[in-house]
Amino acid sequence: MIAMFKALHIAALSVWCAGLILLPVIIQTYRHAHASRNQAGFSEFRWLTHYSYQLVLTPAAVIAVIAGTVLIFAQEVLDTWLLVKLVAVSGMVLVHAWLGHVVVQAGERREAYRLPPAAFALVALLPLMGLVLWLVLAKPALDDLIALFPEFLREPRGNAIPARFDPL
Repeated sequence: MIAMFKALHIAALSVWCAGLILLPVIIQTYRHAHASRNQAGFSEFRWLTHYSYQLVLTPAAVIAVIAGTVLIFAQEVLDTWLLVKLVAVSGMVLVHAWLGHVVVQAGERREAYRLPPAAFALVALLPLMGLVLWLVLAKPALDDLIALFPEFLREPRGNAIPARFDPL
């Protein structure tokens, strides 16, 4: 069962990452292509960006996150590297949402050449993807990283749930 969820997680993450790299390239190509300013070029651009974002990228992202969450609970992994990985994945989700905004704006205004360069997404995405890959493969001991936080963030306070919680 765990192997199935790992395979699903890796496949969905691969599709999501490839799409997150390809979508800014498509948007940048359209921004600089003078031939795409006619109706046929715009329709092709709109169809390609809209459907790839809506029918491929977003479902792949959702499947990757759900399968990864199942793996976290199935394997009971709560190491520091995993928390750092989740922060990096959150950054990827934010870039994903921004790219969706860019796709909608390009489709509604038909002025993609006035949008901010989608290549900015690659500047954020490539280091995040590299960090996720490194964290998963190396699983480094980042316990020294926790020591940088103040004590009140490292220790449970007040109403902490004991290891064995009996509600009755």
